[in-house]
Amino acid sequence: MTAPQIHPMAARGFSAGADRYERGRASYPDQAVSFLVDELTLRPGRLLVEVGAGTGKLTRLLAGRGADIVAVEPVEEMRAHLVAAAPGVHAVDGIAEALPLPDLSADAGVVAQAFHWFDGPAALRELHRVLRPEARLALVYNVRDEREPWVEELTRLFDEHGGDAPRFRSAIWREAFTPGCGFVQTTELEVANLHVAPLDAQRDLVTSVSFIAALPDGQRALFEERVSALLTTVTDAGGQVVLPYRTQVFVFARQ
Repeated sequence: MTAPQIHPMAARGFSAGADRYERGRASYPDQAVSFLVDELTLRPGRLLVEVGAGTGKLTRLLAGRGADIVAVEPVEEMRAHLVAAAPGVHAVDGIAEALPLPDLSADAGVVAQAFHWFDGPAALRELHRVLRPEARLALVYNVRDEREPWVEELTRLFDEHGGDAPRFRSAIWREAFTPGCGFVQTTELEVANLHVAPLDAQRDLVTSVSFIAALPDGQRALFEERVSALLTTVTDAGGQVVLPYRTQVFVFARQ
C-alpha cells in the first residue's frame, strides 16, 4: 500500500509560495478566535492539534490562550515561518492522513484553510484516532466576499487557472462528513473580516494561492500582471487595498 502523501500541487505551490503566503495572507478576526477558544475549550492542561498549520496564521493567535498546541505542517518552507511566528508551539512534520501523534492524545483539533487539500475520509479517521472522546474539531476558512464586484472578477481570474485543484468553494470537502465518519456538526459561525493591506501585500496574497504559485513562470507572470491591474483600480490614496472576507468556522463533535 502506498504511504499517504501531501497533494502534489499543494507541495509545489506552498513550497514556492511560502514567503508570499506569510506576507500576504489574511489573519482571523478576534470574534472568530474567541469563538474557537470557547468551542474547543482551550485552557491550561489541554492539548490542541492544528493540522495543516501553514505559516501559523491561526496558530499565533491561539498560542497563549490556554492550551498547549502541536502544529502539524508538511511543507518545510511553511513550517519555518510558523516556528518563527509562534516559537512556543511544538511544530512537527506530518500530514493529516498520517498524524504523528499517539491514539487519544489530543483534547481538540483545528484545521484552517487546509481541509479541502486532505483525503477527507482518511483525515477524519486519523483525527478520530488522535482526539479523545467528546473532543471537538473546528474547520476555519477565510472566504472572499464576492458580493463586491471587483472581488467577483478576481475569482474569475483564479478560475481560469484552478483546473482540478481542490478548492473550498467547491464544497466537495463536505462529502467526508457522512454518517458514520465519527464527527457530527454542532455549530458554526460567520463573521466579516476586512483584510486591509498595501497593494504589494495584497498581490502577495493572490499569488500565494497554491495553484497559482505552481504555474509555469510565463503563465504566472501574465496572471500577476492582470491581477495587479485589477488591484490598482481599488487601491486608495494611501496605497491600501481593502479585500473583504467572510470568516467561516464549522465545529464538529467527535462521536
